[in-house]
Amino acid sequence: MAIEVFNRYENKYLLDDAAYRRLYDELLEYMEPDDYNKQHEFYSISNLYFDTKDDALIRNSLAKPKYKEKLRLRTYGVPDPKAKGYLEIKKKVFGVVNKRRTALGLQEAYEFVRTGTEPEYKDYMNRQVLHEITYFLQRYQLEPKVYLAYERKALFCKRSRDLRITFDTNIRSRRYDLKLEQGDHGEPLVENGLWLMEVKAEKTVPVWLAKMLSEHQMFRTSFSKYGNEYKKMLKTKDFAKERMLYA
Repeated sequence: MAIEVFNRYENKYLLDDAAYRRLYDELLEYMEPDDYNKQHEFYSISNLYFDTKDDALIRNSLAKPKYKEKLRLRTYGVPDPKAKGYLEIKKKVFGVVNKRRTALGLQEAYEFVRTGTEPEYKDYMNRQVLHEITYFLQRYQLEPKVYLAYERKALFCKRSRDLRITFDTNIRSRRYDLKLEQGDHGEPLVENGLWLMEVKAEKTVPVWLAKMLSEHQMFRTSFSKYGNEYKKMLKTKDFAKERMLYA
């Protein structure tokens, strides 16, 4: 069963392809691919982000407050319409990321967000998280806003499962076809060949990792996939307005 509630620190780094390959090879001395990546080079993650009509959640997030939150629906690969996904509240409080999620059928999740009415409880759901999402939906009137997908490689520390590192590439997004079962197509969000690395730890990172990141001159960056998509969308709108003015 997937972990449904956890707290951790997440640090992000942007790498080009050469830097990724050098670092990945060294990490294998201390870490190993997760169970799926032992059999497959990548796995595909699909996300549907919900926001208010005026994008209040992402605008607040980009203002870098001490507390921020978002709601998304996640599946692995392109799901069948009758498949299940994970509806997830993601919060960040003073740098600590808290995720709380529950399994739901896709149609159950869509209806839950649309109506704010909690679905009838079934044994694959997390009852407490359902209640928390219900409260979240009482505070915000949400609608589907952005689809985001990417390919991922994930590593776990051989000594402790508390340390996990993921590498995401081919990050793409769309603001149409806003259902997960409608395919994983979208426009590129970052340049081809770039990787987003996330170091996820419940406590501080081990000394060997801090030393390795320093030797490879890796510097933390602030990179929100949804945030960068939103900023890109605004730039596209501004450019379109300018073209109309001077047409």
